[in-house]
Amino acid sequence: MGEEGINANLALTYAFPVQIFMIAVGVKTGIGINALLSKSLGEGNREKASKTVGNGLFIGVIIYLVFLLFGIFGSERFIRMQADGNEESISFGKEYLTIVCTLSFSQVGYTVYERFLLATGKTMLSTIGQVSGAITNIVLDYVFIYPLKMGVKGASYATVIGQTVSFLLDLFFHYYLNKEVSNKVKDIKPDRETILGILKLGIPAMIMQALLSVMMLGVNLILGVSSYDRDLLTGSFGIYYKIQQIPLFAAFGMSNALISVVSFNFGLGEKERMKESFKWGVIDTIIVSLIFIVVFEILAKPIADIFGLASGSSSAEIIDTVTFAIRIASIGFIFMGISVSLQGVLQGLRYVFLPVIISLLRLAVFIFPTIFLFTLSENARYLIWFTFPLSEILTSLFSFLISKREVERKLSVLKTEKTEISNL
Repeated sequence: MGEEGINANLALTYAFPVQIFMIAVGVKTGIGINALLSKSLGEGNREKASKTVGNGLFIGVIIYLVFLLFGIFGSERFIRMQADGNEESISFGKEYLTIVCTLSFSQVGYTVYERFLLATGKTMLSTIGQVSGAITNIVLDYVFIYPLKMGVKGASYATVIGQTVSFLLDLFFHYYLNKEVSNKVKDIKPDRETILGILKLGIPAMIMQALLSVMMLGVNLILGVSSYDRDLLTGSFGIYYKIQQIPLFAAFGMSNALISVVSFNFGLGEKERMKESFKWGVIDTIIVSLIFIVVFEILAKPIADIFGLASGSSSAEIIDTVTFAIRIASIGFIFMGISVSLQGVLQGLRYVFLPVIISLLRLAVFIFPTIFLFTLSENARYLIWFTFPLSEILTSLFSFLISKREVERKLSVLKTEKTEISNL
């Protein structure tokens, strides 16, 4: 996009918190649907399973209507709140956010139907839907942005069409290949118990992921009042944060595995296996994080070059800033991995609010004041990136102490229960 690419990147950075929030609401509500549906099928309660499917669709419709209204009435206000006078970025951002929000029925629908497939063990089918949509998005991004010269609008339509492909495939798979559940229109009628069951399981996880959105919005606003070149700082942060999603979601994958392993062994009362799960879950996550650190340190410059393709005087600064950001901030990946894996341990022990507190510390409490202080410096362009490893280090220390205490407490309860049983 040439020089326009700089403001286009800024626009997508400003829109990204909403997209993260949309994913958080959709995916984590889907987790509630998945868990309740799996439980109902395991109990052989087909009526409850059918109600879960119907009410999952009802919740999906409500979620879409909320984002539809936001897309129509809130997009420009949300972008303008961050862009503060950069009219080209505001125009790009409003255009992009309006399209992806008003046409988000595909994203919401895909999330719901994907969970129906996962709950019944159709993981390969859900993967086909997801990969097909992603490939469609990538191909259409190129076609719309370059040959057709549609710019940011093209990127938004590529996103929506990719989501639609995933949605339609999962829709087909569910109604034609998913025979474990029935699909009755009457079950779409809201059922208070079913809706509360879905939300109870999904809301804590939703809050944890939604805090990613809060963090990015907060940092965008703080960088927006910096005396340094705020467009350079905000644009570089947007690029870095998209890159950082790769190791973050790898850590989430390890965390999700830990939830299952710890929860299973806790249910069995297996003290030693719980200790081993705790130890090896952290060790394995550290190993994965180290691999990402090595890769990112080696490839920092080539990655930054990809995002510095916009022509003009700003390109060299963007490349330099993003390269420095990747090399400094990636140091925190180990500590990020530790915190996220320990959240999985706590969730496996059936804690609801402790994992949320860890997310709050990691994504708000330690970050906002630190990055604000760094923006006051003349060297803000380089200092702000130390915010992220510092926040991760502090959070990981807190997470480890809390998790160690709670694991020991749970183990002592198991020991007491086993002693009482053996005395009977």
